[in-house]
Amino acid sequence: MNRAGVFRVARLAGLAAVGLALVISSPVLHAQEAAAAPASGGLVLSFFGAALGLGMIVIGAGLGIGKLAAAAAEGIARQPSAAAQITGAVNLPLFLLEGVAILAEVFALLIVLLKTT
Repeated sequence: MNRAGVFRVARLAGLAAVGLALVISSPVLHAQEAAAAPASGGLVLSFFGAALGLGMIVIGAGLGIGKLAAAAAEGIARQPSAAAQITGAVNLPLFLLEGVAILAEVFALLIVLLKTT
């Protein structure tokens, strides 16, 4: 797969992640309790903001991981003898990027959970 194909797949994956986040958050955004009707405007906006934040987190992590993997694959294709060194050098940034994405998702979900209590 060439470079344009990789970016096309990454773009489609990002759009799918945003669509999935919006579909998953749709029942939460439209659910309202009768007792909390006056104060539900801020609650709905916080859920909407969390959904957008989670979508952007997933898109950013996906693009970052995709770029690192594409660069590693290109480097290995150019110098197959250096595959072990390239793979070793790419693993740490991939793990750090994945860890930051997971932490950001946890923080966004904590904001939602603390806002509802």
